[in-house]
Amino acid sequence: MQLTIKSLNHQGQGVASHEGKTVFVSNALAGEEVIVRITKTHRRYDEALALEILSPSHDRTEPVCPHFLMCGGCSLQHMQANAQVALKQDVLLEQLHHIAQAKPKIILPPLQGPTEGYRRKARMGVKFVDKKNKLLIGFREQNNRYLADLETCKVLLPQIGASFEPLREALMQLSNYRSIAQIELSAGDHVTAIIVRHLEALTENDLDVLKKYGANNNIHIYLQPKGPDTVHLLYPEQSELSYEIDNSLLKFNPLDFVQVNANINHQMVAAALEQLELKPTDQVLDLFSGLGNFTIPIAKRAAKVVGVEGSQQMANQLLANAQHNDLNNVEAYMYDLTKPLDDQPWVRAYDKLVLDPPRAGALEIAQQIKRFQAKKIVYISCHLATLARDTKVILEQGYELQAAGVIDMFPHTMHAESMAVFVKQK
Repeated sequence: MQLTIKSLNHQGQGVASHEGKTVFVSNALAGEEVIVRITKTHRRYDEALALEILSPSHDRTEPVCPHFLMCGGCSLQHMQANAQVALKQDVLLEQLHHIAQAKPKIILPPLQGPTEGYRRKARMGVKFVDKKNKLLIGFREQNNRYLADLETCKVLLPQIGASFEPLREALMQLSNYRSIAQIELSAGDHVTAIIVRHLEALTENDLDVLKKYGANNNIHIYLQPKGPDTVHLLYPEQSELSYEIDNSLLKFNPLDFVQVNANINHQMVAAALEQLELKPTDQVLDLFSGLGNFTIPIAKRAAKVVGVEGSQQMANQLLANAQHNDLNNVEAYMYDLTKPLDDQPWVRAYDKLVLDPPRAGALEIAQQIKRFQAKKIVYISCHLATLARDTKVILEQGYELQAAGVIDMFPHTMHAESMAVFVKQK
């Protein structure tokens, strides 16, 4: 079937029509003539894969990964990097207009970095497939639940992504290799670690195999026999994960949330600091503060910073990082920020406010944001639709959208980090 691609949707799929029905086409770009194969049929639309590109777009490029059309980890490798960012910027502005009826006064320049080997946090499935007589490691296939048969991953740190074979060989030597459920990558600036999730007990020989793999590949090994609280270090005897931001050192545990792209994180924090225009007298509130990615750099420039996080462990880690960096102007609180704000000691007036919520956004905070009386708000988002939703609410609370732009935290995917800056109306 031959189709003309009219545009791209928010998932990066080409949009075409056939006999009055919309067709969403993977591996296609706007303006292209393509030969497709229908992969799924629905009542109102169909899904398809472009098999042959008859008239390539000038934005098309050769995918860097041999698994591109099979693996669901990336969806835009056929699109040039600058075009990917432009698409994400267009989606951000469209969402703000459509959902929030808002347009930023200033469109911030996009933050971009390396498009390969950038990902320092990832969770990969592991499964032995009898039909293939092979242990698979990687992400899910596109549009289905099966694990992709990967040999390499171009977006993961090269220590892991350059080749899965050394890890596969080590896991296959384990007595209960079928019980390995997943591998989680967690890396700092100087240490690359993996967490091995195993559903059955490992023997002493199994432990020796994993230690040898770690030693040969300079990778620290953690084990997870049950829930997250069972994660423990196997090799070496001591390990410490950390990364530097704004000339400060932040320590973290292997399951802690950190931004997946170190290069972009440096740019993002610097951009947030620039937008905040901090003064030495400023009192700042950092909501969803995590282990201090924004809190610690802000504390070096402001009178006081209060970080609030839904996990007591992360709140403790934030305080530890503040102490490690000789900062005594940081307070940390644990509170579920999806709940109404009651008489918490940190609910008071601030000069500046930072929000960095998960994908679900910060609707509950947005609905009560005027309680903080902040003159300026910097909102970092990893989901464009929830940012637009919350923007509408924040504007109703007496703010205006001063600036917004995209942050290319996840190259080759339609996932987009973004930054929005709000100022209080006089």
